[in-house]
Amino acid sequence: MQAILDFFTGTLNTVAWMYILLPCVAVGGIYFTLRNKALQFSKFGYAMKNTIGKVFQKQTAGKGSVTPFQAVTTALAATVGTGNIIGSSQAISMGGYGAIFWLWIAALLGMIIKYCEVVLSVKYREKNSKGDWVGGPMYYITNGMGKNWKWLAILFAIFAILASFGIGNLSQANSISGSVNNAITAIFPSAAESRNVINIVVGIILAAICAFSLIGGIKRIGKITELLIPFMSVFYILCALIVIFVNIGNIGEAFRSIFVGAFTPQAVCGAACGIAVKETLVWGLKRSAFSNEAGLGSAGIAHAAADTKGPVQQGLYGIFEVFADTLVICTLTGLTITISGIDIEFGKTVSSELITAAFATVFGNTFAAVFVAIALLLFAFSTIMGWSLYGTRSVEYLLGAKATRVYQVIFSVMIVVGTTTSLEVAWNLADTFNGLMAIPNFIALFALSGVVAKLTKEHFAKDVPQLRK
Repeated sequence: MQAILDFFTGTLNTVAWMYILLPCVAVGGIYFTLRNKALQFSKFGYAMKNTIGKVFQKQTAGKGSVTPFQAVTTALAATVGTGNIIGSSQAISMGGYGAIFWLWIAALLGMIIKYCEVVLSVKYREKNSKGDWVGGPMYYITNGMGKNWKWLAILFAIFAILASFGIGNLSQANSISGSVNNAITAIFPSAAESRNVINIVVGIILAAICAFSLIGGIKRIGKITELLIPFMSVFYILCALIVIFVNIGNIGEAFRSIFVGAFTPQAVCGAACGIAVKETLVWGLKRSAFSNEAGLGSAGIAHAAADTKGPVQQGLYGIFEVFADTLVICTLTGLTITISGIDIEFGKTVSSELITAAFATVFGNTFAAVFVAIALLLFAFSTIMGWSLYGTRSVEYLLGAKATRVYQVIFSVMIVVGTTTSLEVAWNLADTFNGLMAIPNFIALFALSGVVAKLTKEHFAKDVPQLRK
């Protein structure tokens, strides 16, 4: 059993990330950027105006669908999670301050990758037996590439189900239980002896709430994420900004550490840290992909349910999604840790201790521990909800609607397992399954890139008058 676990978290993890996902993100991101005339940059203002600019407008959805904003908050629910807090912390602890620079580069490329995924998901979506819109890579592979490629769609669905237990379950539940324990211990030091009991109790409560939410389907998940995502994001951003402004005198040194550390990490972290440029680059790209999921194809499953005017209109939300998730929230986490001047033990896998220590420099230990616990609870639970949808849709594609209830029961039970799992094992498994998902997804993205380019060109040709307003 240990040999199998070592294979998944070691050899397969390295192959999936180093030789498949990261090269595909780099090559694919540049290729899709050129093919769509650098849409994420040239039409950035237009994208923001037609996404975040419409948040406060009343949106309605027909039967079997959700509003465009609910679709993006459901997708953000799956991405705005531990990747933004713990993922950014791990990027720094394992790759040095310079990992944040590579995280930015990956996000800039990820914006166009996510755009392509959403466009194709809406273009090739279909109605299921319940009248709900369903889509995602398994559908744009089957409906876009043809029936001869259905084996590739099946492969994606299998990897997505496995990933839902990694990135969307074990790692999230583990992060929640760890932060809750830290908060309780900060208030009641003697509670450290009951850590295992607290983990199980937290797991059972989370599993029960998740099961209740899943019964309501995409509509209920959309309503939950529509409430959670804006609230928790704004609150977290405000607290991070307070820490940054209190330490504003260190802002120049913080950015110097990030830019210099991207190419000479030991010059910033110290010769003894043992971090090479390769590790800095890899950890920045890995945690960016973990955070915004560009390249995995997962977000398209949520966006396919949107009651939208067309593929490109919803695709713009993909650009906004990566921008908000990585370039805003992940950057604030990384900058908060860097600018606060806290001591970091490089080369060590961390959980929430770095960001907690950074907040503690301004708010005090108790408040910081409690605040991070609450933030992680909301962030991670919303991610669990988003990924439960992805897994459900994948099971439905493979086995039909009746099989989804069995999956949802297993998914809820695995939350309890996640709260008691080793931190390193949970994150390594999540990374491995993420990398595997990207294989069939990128094959489809390259094969259907012409469809995306055509739809994009047609949309902006029709929308020229609006662009000139």
